[in-house]
Amino acid sequence: MDVEEALQYLEAQGVVLASAKGPVPRMSEVIAGEPIQGSWWGHPKGGDIYSILGFLQESPDVLVCRVINDKITLVHRRLWPALIRAAGRFQPERLAKIEQEHTEQGRHVNHETPFPLWADPISVHEAKSLSEAQALEALGDWAN
Repeated sequence: MDVEEALQYLEAQGVVLASAKGPVPRMSEVIAGEPIQGSWWGHPKGGDIYSILGFLQESPDVLVCRVINDKITLVHRRLWPALIRAAGRFQPERLAKIEQEHTEQGRHVNHETPFPLWADPISVHEAKSLSEAQALEALGDWAN
């Protein structure tokens, strides 16, 4: 799987978890092409997983947040209006946009942008045309 295939998969699914177990697919396992026991870092495709997750997390079409089970969740732009419309069902801190910085010292530092400050005007406008039921249906079973 390459980065474009990964982005297409995410767009089709709408929402995936980066690597945690949960009610939606794990992108790490999709990239690996098989279930992963333990940490994906030790998997033979660990380098590919790292690169592709990094690409997805930096894509302007992907929101990185903790909306599902407080785990790193990737939400494709096509579902942002639904997520915005259904935001009242989630704890606000779980909707914060997470951006990771790699420091010169080799550490990773997370920066969070609170909801709704990350929400673009088009998605906000589209959210207004959705009922809560429509938004929840678009998000899928995990949101109910």
